Order: sequence, then structure tokens, then C-alpha cells
Amino acid sequence: MNIDELTNKIRKVSSKKNVQDLAELIQQWKTDETNAIELKENVERYLGNAWIDKKADFEKVYGMWSDFRDSVIYGIGGMTMNERLYLFGLFDLYDKAPNNAEQEKFYAKLMAKK
Repeated sequence: MNIDELTNKIRKVSSKKNVQDLAELIQQWKTDETNAIELKENVERYLGNAWIDKKADFEKVYGMWSDFRDSVIYGIGGMTMNERLYLFGLFDLYDKAPNNAEQEKFYAKLMAKK
């Protein structure tokens, strides 16, 4: 599951504000200045501080997040750059980067060496 599929699935769990805000937090990461590890920290901080009313909804959201975190974020070191771009939903933004300096930012975001 890539990050876009994750956020779409999270949005479908509940229309409650905290669930929708979590999906938005994850999507906004794609254009902010933080890296994949900081994404993990921010999402887990959010989940620890936001109250999701229904226990079943929290368990669904946390389960999806945990699967993504464990397979994608924790597995990032063994991935190619193309795999990272796909799983983090950054192919289009990378391709639209106007120059090498802008593309370098994606390497930093995805913790890759060029």
C-alpha cells in the first residue's frame, strides 16, 4: 500500500474530524520539509494525542498506519529510489522538479543517497 492508498483508506474509516485531520497530516507531508522518519514521529504523536471516539475506528486507523510504517518506513533502507518515490506518492512531484537541486530535496526527504 502506498501513502495515497493509506490516506484514502483512513478517510473511509470515519468522517470524524480527528480521522480526517490525520489523513490530511499524512498527505501534507508530501510537500513539507520533513523526512520519512519525521513523518512517523508526527503521525504517532498525533495518534497519541488525538481522541478517536470509537475504539474500532482507532484500531482500524492504527492498524493501517502500523502496516504502512512497518513495511514502508522501517523498510526504506532496502528500497531503490523509484520504490521510495512510488510508496510515498512522490513520483509526480519528483518528475515536475525543475532542476537537480529540487530533485535532491526528494533524496533527503526519502533518506536516499544519490
